[in-house]
Order: sequence, then C-alpha cells, then structure tokens
Amino acid sequence: MKNILLTVTIAFGLIQTTNAQSVITCMPCDQLSMVVNVGSDSTFLSIYHSGQYLTHPQEHNIFSWEFTDNQGNIIFTDTIVNNSDCSFSHNFPTTDTMNLTVYLRNDSANLDAWYINQGLSPTGNSINCLFEDQIYWKTGVFPSGTPWGRWEFVAGDYSNPGVDLNAIAPVSESQKIESKLKIYPSPTKNSLHLEGPNENYSIQILSIQGQLFHEIHNVNGHQNIDVSFLPSGLYFINVKNKSGNQTTRFMRE
Repeated sequence: MKNILLTVTIAFGLIQTTNAQSVITCMPCDQLSMVVNVGSDSTFLSIYHSGQYLTHPQEHNIFSWEFTDNQGNIIFTDTIVNNSDCSFSHNFPTTDTMNLTVYLRNDSANLDAWYINQGLSPTGNSINCLFEDQIYWKTGVFPSGTPWGRWEFVAGDYSNPGVDLNAIAPVSESQKIESKLKIYPSPTKNSLHLEGPNENYSIQILSIQGQLFHEIHNVNGHQNIDVSFLPSGLYFINVKNKSGNQTTRFMRE
C-alpha cells in the first residue's frame, strides 16, 4: 500500500501546470488520510499518515498526534517530524474506543501550484490540516474457526480526510482571548456542555466547511446545548463576546 502511495506521490510531483514553472508538491488536506499499519495488535498501535509522502518539503512536516479515551484522558501524545508513522504500546481496553486527533503543519509548503492547476487563484497559505477519527477493536472469526481482532478506524482506512484550518474564518491576534471555553463530552450524541465565560456571549455551531448550523445569542456562563439534530461528523463551536472570539471543535456521533 505504501509503495502505491509513493508511486502516486512521484506522479504528482511530475505533474506540471499550464504554467510550466509550477510543480505540484502538496495535496489538499481533504485528499490526505490515515490507515492502521499491519503489525498493530491489542497492546500495540501503529498509524500511517499519507501526508508525509504527499507534502513537500518532507523534512518540514510536523505531525502532532493525540490519542484520548471518551472522557478526554490522554492515552498517548507525541510530536513527530518528517515521519509518516506514529507507533506506541498501550494497555487500553479493546472494549473501548480511542479518539485520534492529528495536526499536520508545514510552514514551508503551500498549495499554490495545485490551485493554479485547478484553475483557481492561489492563496499563499501554508499547510495546516486537522484530522480526527475514532479507532476501535474489530473482531471476527476465520473460516477455520479461529477468532481474530484488529484495530480499525470507524470511518475506514483512508476514509478520514483532513480539514484545511486555513479555510476556517481566521481570528486575528488582537481578537484572541484567554481560553475560558471548555466543552464535553466529545464525541457526543445528544447534548454538549459548554463552560463559557461569565459575561454575555453568542454561540455558533459550524460544519467543517463553514456552514452555520445553529446560533444562540445573549447567553452567560455554562450552557447545555442540544446537538441531537446535527448529522454525524466534526463541527466547530465559536463563542463570541465583546473581547473577541474563540473556536474549538467537537464530534457528533
């Protein structure tokens, strides 16, 4: 599988735009994804990220990995440079589900050549991707009657595309405020508890594409928010008050 991806990478590296001086060296966040590596077992997990081979210069790729349980407790966290794999041993119960969050940054790379190739205007933005999924222990039985088990992504292998954080409405440094925003649980099915600031503020819930799904005005302090009507997926919750705004994310199961 890795050999196939490497071949694709080389092919993309050779694609030139109508402007012969532009060569595609990066792919958009939503065309990158992850897979559980062969060799993972009940007490060892290894994840492969295609962003390493599809984002150049590779030596500037920074992956921030975080694995948590459903209560938000950290199982494993690491920052890895210039490497496609994240591997670790653990004693996490196979009856539970892990939550995985990965940030990929490369300040030396951008998608300008890709945009030009697509007939779009370049933005000059560096690579800044967010990936989220869940991992569970899948079991079955071979035809011989022997049971088997393996870690799998809920979304499926190579079915967890990233979100371009540059596409989310940016917040200037002067607008950022000290974080008083806590939300839980995530993932959630029905409701989300928000520990907001002790002053009037408004709430926006947006899809990862920036579509506004829900808005609440003139609230104060802690809130329980009904999210049962939202389709399953990743969302951003934005809190705005007179001091500025802050955005964080949650997952609706």
